[in-house]
Amino acid sequence: MEKVIFRPQKGKQEKFLASSADICIYGGAAGGGKSYALLLEPLRHVGIKNFDAVAFRRTNPQILNPGGLWSESFNIYSLLGATPKLSPKPMWTFPSGATITFSHLEMEQTKYDWQGAQVPLIMFDELTHFSESVFFYMLSRNRSMCGVKPYIRATCNPDADSWVAPFISWWIDPDTGYPIPERCGKIRWMYRSNDTVYWADKKSDLWERFNLNTPEERSEPKSVAFINSTLQDNKLLMQRDPSYLANLKALPTVERERLLYGNWKIKQAAGLYFKRTQVRKMLPVVPDDIIKFVRAWDLAATPETEKGDPAYTAGVLMGKRSDGSYVVIDVINVRQSASDVRATIRHTAEADNARYGNVRVRLPQDPGQAGKDQAESFIRLLAGFSVTAVPVSGSKEARAEPTASQWQAGNFDIVVGDWNESYFSQLESFPASKFKDMVDATNDAFAELERKGEFGFSF
Repeated sequence: MEKVIFRPQKGKQEKFLASSADICIYGGAAGGGKSYALLLEPLRHVGIKNFDAVAFRRTNPQILNPGGLWSESFNIYSLLGATPKLSPKPMWTFPSGATITFSHLEMEQTKYDWQGAQVPLIMFDELTHFSESVFFYMLSRNRSMCGVKPYIRATCNPDADSWVAPFISWWIDPDTGYPIPERCGKIRWMYRSNDTVYWADKKSDLWERFNLNTPEERSEPKSVAFINSTLQDNKLLMQRDPSYLANLKALPTVERERLLYGNWKIKQAAGLYFKRTQVRKMLPVVPDDIIKFVRAWDLAATPETEKGDPAYTAGVLMGKRSDGSYVVIDVINVRQSASDVRATIRHTAEADNARYGNVRVRLPQDPGQAGKDQAESFIRLLAGFSVTAVPVSGSKEARAEPTASQWQAGNFDIVVGDWNESYFSQLESFPASKFKDMVDATNDAFAELERKGEFGFSF
């Protein structure tokens, strides 16, 4: 059999695979070659009969997705004589008897499926998707009887809200959120007691601080290293797919900072999605080059007179222009009873069609049978109009990102109207604002303009 050699790329990938730390986290920008490095890591041990490694993703579909760990592993392990199988878990068995298993830890209690296990090498792909308790429980399963010193390797993209962010904070500039270059790959020592992690530059400092005297106690501190990645570290990807950099640059601000620049501090906050200064033009009249109209609604059915602070019903009329840009033409934002909401939507559809021709109406469909029934009721109400009801899925922030990407690129115009100030105010305060009705309707209108094919109910 012809000799097969796999080697990391020079730079961060090589540094990750050369780390001697008990726990090494390879994290940062997208496209840095992190997952490929994770697949290479076990290869140094697959000639050992009783060696086992397990690679975890949060969910099983993430393991089996095209381009995920399992599919990419075929480009490596199959060339080394290993045999794959999918059941009961995706696994490669090497000629020596060594195994590499791919598994998920979707639910918190799933970790107990590994009670009593001994896994010399545990790997986490996208560590920020796992809880802190899952990580430290699996650390207790990181044991070995095959002669390989147990250790953990993990990859991740930045997430300021995850437990990983404070865990690696020593390696991150507290002011900018970017990794500190001179600390990349440097080892520190960690000791966890009563759910608190304590750090030191030397292992002996933790022995003294916590009175760790026996050989067993002195083995409890773990060495930790963090290695940051950037797209520029992955020369092969840059050569094979030069457009990937442009894709990352086109992301909204928060995701661009995380996935392109590796920022560990930036969070979704007011002004990071929409700013009025990013609008291309304020138009005195509706332009005559609109090729497609949509009015999207975000529904509420609580009148203003009721107690508390009820939500609004918002309807955003948006058009796509012949140059591929977008224009927000009109926004309705009202607190009304359920019957008044239905009347408003019907009357608005009549007025829109009378003025602009065929204006498609998009309505949200909430989960469950009640949402389906409500959607069917509205579609019957709008008989004779072009109308669709689309199931709502994903977080509000995730649904806003495609719209925000175009907004931040200066591809939106706004028609002047008395609704402008309240509209801009809500968009600029998203996602921190209490009310997001106009934002949701804006995102749904944009999604409908760009939607390919038909989904949900449509007449």
